[in-house]
Amino acid sequence: MRTAVLGAVLLVLGLAAALLGVLPWTEVGALVERVAPVLGFVVALTVVAGLSAEAGLFAALAGLAARLARGRTVVLWLLVVVLALACTVTLSLDTTAVLLTPVVVLVARRAGVPPLPFALTTVWLANCGSLLLPVSNLTNLLALHELGDPAPLAFAGLLLPAAVVAAVVPVVAVGLRHRRALTGRFAAGPVEPPADRVLFAVAAVVVGLLVPALVVGLEAWLPASVAAVLLVAVTAWRRPRALRLGVVPWGTVLLAGGLFLVVEAGHALGLSRLLAVVVGGTGEGLPELLRLAGGSALAANLVNNLPAYLALEPVAGSPLRLVAVLVGVNVGCLVTPWASLATLLWHAQLVDLGVHVSWRRFALAGLGVAAVAVPLAVVAVALLGGGGMLVP
Repeated sequence: MRTAVLGAVLLVLGLAAALLGVLPWTEVGALVERVAPVLGFVVALTVVAGLSAEAGLFAALAGLAARLARGRTVVLWLLVVVLALACTVTLSLDTTAVLLTPVVVLVARRAGVPPLPFALTTVWLANCGSLLLPVSNLTNLLALHELGDPAPLAFAGLLLPAAVVAAVVPVVAVGLRHRRALTGRFAAGPVEPPADRVLFAVAAVVVGLLVPALVVGLEAWLPASVAAVLLVAVTAWRRPRALRLGVVPWGTVLLAGGLFLVVEAGHALGLSRLLAVVVGGTGEGLPELLRLAGGSALAANLVNNLPAYLALEPVAGSPLRLVAVLVGVNVGCLVTPWASLATLLWHAQLVDLGVHVSWRRFALAGLGVAAVAVPLAVVAVALLGGGGMLVP
């Protein structure tokens, strides 16, 4: 509800800027043309994820992980790492935050181990693991236009060095910090069968086909929309009560739309020139890339990673520098709760589950991870990245 209210306020401010002539209507039209497919993808994928969870798909994956662990806590945690990364890369970080968080907490409780290491693994990998594919993060989808609309595999080739480093650092951090809690053994409980086997089977097939469809070069909103329509139709047939207005992420759409308009108005007022002074010029050397990524991370933690990316995109100037911006806003947004929508969604799930997280400790731990992951990911990009392969 708070997200929806804030989004509505920002949307009104953005429209007021257009009505007052601060933001030309031609710019508003160009912005709508660019972001409508992105928001359409977010809506469709959220519907797919929500109905798949309703069908029991994610709970079944967690149960499979518990069985494969064979009673070893560290193996169970490593399987959660794999599941969180796979979910984030292919179905977006918000899907991981909303749907995987309650599953891993439930798995931890059934195993008799503290849920915090599993919860931290989920939220940190939701953010740090969202670099590899365009669909992994809304910022990535926005960056496609500036990168010349590369195919998903070409995008992955550009981001691969940074994505690997960014994913490894939080895993190492959780493993070292919570090594005692992750040792020992547990007794795996029985796995409950899905309530509706037909709905479960359809959800499994739809998601299984959607994942490769998102990486073959189609516009992301197309296969996601087809998958959403199929799951809505089958759910209406098998479990109509599961279809509710809350399946559609109205708050997220309003927030994103409002942020787009407000930041675009900021550009019209000279925001880009101010940010160019803060993050440096156009150099592609390691010091310049580190400064740009650091400034992007700072901006993300101050105002949220989505408006931070939108504000910094015009001052990037090249694919390699744009990658540095993505590293900063995706990987560096681990300190403040509002830096990433996924973090807020994750915390809301924990509150519902009765898991307490100290924001002060979360911020300190996130700062430590970001301070290591962001510069190491930038170094990986500078040494191994293929920025020259893509032309905006």
